[in-house]
Amino acid sequence: MSGDAPGPFRTADVDVTNPYPCYRRYREEDPVNRGEDGWYLFRHADVARVLSSRRYGRGGLPARLPEECPHLRGTVANWMVFMDPPRHTRVRALVAKAFTPRIVEGLRPRIGELAAGLVAELAAQGEADLVDGFAAPFPILVISELLGVPKEDRPWFRARAVDLQQATSARVARRPDAFAVAEGAAREFGAYFRAEFARRRAAAGGGTDLIAAMLAEPVRGGIDEDLLAGTCVHLLTAGHETTTNLLAKGLLALLAHPDRLDRLRSRPGLLPGAVEELVRYDSPVQMISRWALEDDRVGGRVIRRGERVILVLGSANRDPERFPDPDRLDIHRDARRHTGFGLGIHYCVGAPLARAEAEIGLTALLAGLPGLALADEPVRWADDLVFHGPARMVVRADERPTRGE
Repeated sequence: MSGDAPGPFRTADVDVTNPYPCYRRYREEDPVNRGEDGWYLFRHADVARVLSSRRYGRGGLPARLPEECPHLRGTVANWMVFMDPPRHTRVRALVAKAFTPRIVEGLRPRIGELAAGLVAELAAQGEADLVDGFAAPFPILVISELLGVPKEDRPWFRARAVDLQQATSARVARRPDAFAVAEGAAREFGAYFRAEFARRRAAAGGGTDLIAAMLAEPVRGGIDEDLLAGTCVHLLTAGHETTTNLLAKGLLALLAHPDRLDRLRSRPGLLPGAVEELVRYDSPVQMISRWALEDDRVGGRVIRRGERVILVLGSANRDPERFPDPDRLDIHRDARRHTGFGLGIHYCVGAPLARAEAEIGLTALLAGLPGLALADEPVRWADDLVFHGPARMVVRADERPTRGE
């Protein structure tokens, strides 16, 4: 390691397969770094402070969304992740009703059935891509169940969700038609949900799914049909890629630590705590942004009102000041207060569901595929440091575990 202080942080310079050594250097030598596109914060204390502070906000619609994508802009404008109070408060209160511990607990049997079905398909193949065969479709099936989407529409939902995700910064940089693809998906999603709302109202039926619950709310306080449609799309996409990465990277970490994997096989009661540690150890979302609403001082550096602040969650979760021996996967660790689901008013509203999906999904994989192992094909990582995870991860499901691992 050079004795010189690191220069401006650039995501393009980071090894996407293992960003943690790079994070460590910045955390130790320049933890509040003036990068090329904003301030980067690497320490847990600084990240947690900004996430919990009203001095920082989301700043509204991302500036990079082009004007010629009206459906995409309109959809994203109605995502609560880009809202600040008081609008954020109203929308979050509406959505939170679907993610209470009681509702998630009631969904567990059905989530288990969905996981078991996908695991059975993997077992039948012998060798398969875990991302495409399990980690990606599983959360789509679960959120579709929560929304009340008919089974026959779910393959279409998954395809549109993938198309919409082309609008992320990393994908736009690689694909010239990325915004056009995402605009088409946003247009089709909007039409689908508006038709579904009209069908539900015409049927005058109740229902217990999230769409029924939202339609039962009075239209007030800025909660209109555009917002309801945008919220449905947001829940579908926000819970898709993040949970996909949590499942894929969680399993990858356990396969790299066979003693921990064997312990979880024999003591599945450890899985809830292990899920928290897996989120900490290799966060599904590595970075999120905030905007300074007033001047502030962080780590001796002055951040001016209107400046962008990028919070490096992956680095915060490996900060030894908060988590001793942070590069060690310890499934017995108390990993609470990690930043993988955020903190403060924007703490992930779907965190209870994500935890349940990870716990139930990993349980199904470990129980249903006792010989699960990586195949000879190298893991291929998505070229995306924000939504961070494997794009392809081929596993063998037809071998028994070997002794002495």
